[in-house]
Amino acid sequence: MDTFISAVRMLSHLCGIAAAAMMGASVLVVTHMVVLRYALNESTVWQTDFVTYVLVAATFIGCPYVLMRRGHVNVDLVPLFLPHPARLALAFLAAAVGLVFCGVLAWKGLDLTWEAYHQGWQSASVWKVPMWLPYAAIPLGLGLTCLQYLADVLALATGRDLPFGLRPGETR
Repeated sequence: MDTFISAVRMLSHLCGIAAAAMMGASVLVVTHMVVLRYALNESTVWQTDFVTYVLVAATFIGCPYVLMRRGHVNVDLVPLFLPHPARLALAFLAAAVGLVFCGVLAWKGLDLTWEAYHQGWQSASVWKVPMWLPYAAIPLGLGLTCLQYLADVLALATGRDLPFGLRPGETR
């Protein structure tokens, strides 16, 4: 159990690093594009597509890391006023809803990626990116987010983690 939770957390941490690297690469490519267009008066071909696809990929790939760090938007007010057993139930409910939501999106994203691959979809731009490549970030990121949700549920169920990070009787 500890091995699974640790492995998923390490994988989520790596996803955070990858997402940050993708954002950094996007900044560099935008800088390159600005220099080419405005300083050298040359046209750009691939930069806009690259930045768009990589930033969307960073969003999906970064999801497991954000979940692990409890960085997603939530309402902290309700758990503060609940007794510990109700907090635990609410944490399980929230994780279950998130897991189902991400699971459905991952499945539909996989279907979309598969369809794009088999039908040879390409971007409409001059660069002609095979669309299954940017689409693959959807099932990959959300599938890994599902794993992080499972690790969170196991950590809650075994007492390795506290619901909403609050000890029994604690308020912030």
